Amino acid sequence: MPIRPLATLFAMKRGKLLPLPPRLARLYGSLRMPRALTHPHVFSNFVSTLDGVVSLNVKGHASGGDISGWNAQDRMVMGLLRAIADVVIIGSGTLGADREHVWTAEAIFPELADDYRRLRETLGKDDAPLNVVVSGSGELDLRLPVFASGKVPALIVTTSAGAQRLRKHAVPDSLAIRAIAGESATIPAQAILDEVLRVSSGKMILVEGGPRLLGDFYAQRLIDEQFLTLAPQIAGREANDRRLSLVMGRAFAPGESPWGSLVDLRRGSSHLFLRYSFAASRTDAS
Repeated sequence: MPIRPLATLFAMKRGKLLPLPPRLARLYGSLRMPRALTHPHVFSNFVSTLDGVVSLNVKGHASGGDISGWNAQDRMVMGLLRAIADVVIIGSGTLGADREHVWTAEAIFPELADDYRRLRETLGKDDAPLNVVVSGSGELDLRLPVFASGKVPALIVTTSAGAQRLRKHAVPDSLAIRAIAGESATIPAQAILDEVLRVSSGKMILVEGGPRLLGDFYAQRLIDEQFLTLAPQIAGREANDRRLSLVMGRAFAPGESPWGSLVDLRRGSSHLFLRYSFAASRTDAS
């Protein structure tokens, strides 16, 4: 079944208009991103139910596909954002939910692989985005495709103890391991970003989760923009439910919550594709 174009309901005309190939331009519309970046532009992409659930957190049903209903337009947008990214950051929980995946545009929507590749070439991005996995424990299988396939350059950001654990195994040539000094098993978002920038000179940093990792980035005011697909599903929660919301592990006090500004709104059937800017919140905190 052919994928239908998104309908643009609202779009602020700011930033640089990206040269999308004709098919992507027809499906998504125009896409603008910041001009001449002096600091990394950190943006996130998630899909959520109407009642705020981003993962059912059930074995075999923990991915965003269960939330979006495997919506083709959502996957198209995921691929588009990965195509313009220099780096994609995920946590070990996100990796665990899709162990055979690599975080590239082509992997999430193979039907548009040629269009995504053409866009990256036009933007001067010759290689796949750096795939960054954050794991405090370092309990990761280095034989997984994201580390061992050679399809993507990969980086693990971990603790000193985690790095020791990982280096007991054969480390693939395409994988770098960076340890954050300190006794805590939790790695600060700013430390993650600092290590990423030591490995990559790219300025477009995409955070795909999970919710605890995203919460840390929001807590340190490091998110510039949030792309959010709103799926017409009610997931529900029981008392003490393990189902995850967009941000987990962080609760903002009254008056301290990050507030975004709506900069783009598109519709695909009953799904809404939202884009919020948090740049002002980040600037105020810096």
